[in-house]
Amino acid sequence: MWKDFFYFTKSERRAIIVLLLLLAFLSGGSIWFRLKRQDMLPLPLSESGRIDSFIAGLEERKRSSSRSFPAYKEPPVQVRLRPFDPNTADSSTLRTLGLSAFIARNVEKYREKGGVFHTPEDFSRMYGLSPSQFETLKPYITIGKRFLIPERDTVRHIAFARDTLPYVPKYPEGTVIDLNQADTASLKRIPGIGSGLARMIVAYRNRLGGFYSVSQLQEIPHLDAGINTWFKVGDAELRKLKVNRASLDRLRSHPYMDFYKAKAIIEYRRKRGKLKSLSQISLFEAFFGRRYKTSVSLSFV
Repeated sequence: MWKDFFYFTKSERRAIIVLLLLLAFLSGGSIWFRLKRQDMLPLPLSESGRIDSFIAGLEERKRSSSRSFPAYKEPPVQVRLRPFDPNTADSSTLRTLGLSAFIARNVEKYREKGGVFHTPEDFSRMYGLSPSQFETLKPYITIGKRFLIPERDTVRHIAFARDTLPYVPKYPEGTVIDLNQADTASLKRIPGIGSGLARMIVAYRNRLGGFYSVSQLQEIPHLDAGINTWFKVGDAELRKLKVNRASLDRLRSHPYMDFYKAKAIIEYRRKRGKLKSLSQISLFEAFFGRRYKTSVSLSFV
C-alpha cells in the first residue's frame, strides 16, 4: 500500500524535477548574491588607510631604487673615420668608427666562430649594421691579402685543360672496320665519331644483340648515312632475343620493342603457350611496325 502512496504519474514526476531544479537555482543565486554583496561593501577606514600607505611605500621604494641605479648609457666615443680591416680590427677601433658596442661584439663573435670577410660586401651582412652605416664605412674598408679569394686565370686553365686532352689519331680514308667487333677506342678513330657517339653505338649494339646491317646505324641519333662507308658487318653470330624465355623487362629493352609489344608476347605465352614462328607474331602487327627487322633479331627456341 505504501507503494501506491509514493507512486507518481509521468507528468507529476516531470513537475517534481522542474521544481527541484528551480529550487536549486534559487538557492545558488541567493548564495552568489550574498557573496557579491559582501565584496561590494566599502572597506573600513582603517583597512583603506593601510592599503594606501602600502601603495605609497612601494612607489617611494621604486623612486629610491631608480635614483640609486641610474640607467646605463654608453660613454661617448669620438668618431674618427680611417682605413680598417674588419678581419683584424679590435672592438675599440670599431667603436671609434662610429659603430655601437653591440655591433662590435657581433663582429668579434663572427670572427671567433671562424668567419672571414673576403670582400667589403661581406661586412654589410653583419647583424645590426644599417645600410647607411655601411655606405659610410665602405670607402675605408681594406681587406688584407691573406683574406682575399685568389682570382682564377680562366683562360689559362681552359688552355691547360685542352692541352692535356689525349689526341686520338684517326683512320686514313678507305679504312673499313667490323661494326660488331669494334670497341669504343676503335670507333673514336673514325672521323666524325667522338667518345659520346662511340658509347652510344656500343650500347645500342648490346641492346640489339649485334648489327646485321650497316644501315642500322641511322637508328642512332646524330649518325647520317655518310658514316656507313667506314663499317662492314662480319660473320659474327648475332645474340638473338629469345621471345619464349625473356622476361618483360628484357623484351621491352630491345630497340624494336616497347612495353606494349612485350606485354602482348607475355600474354600470348601465358594463354596459348610458346611462340613457334614469326607468323604468330604477325597477329600483333599493330604493335610490331618493323616485322622485317624483328625476324632477324628474334629466336623462337
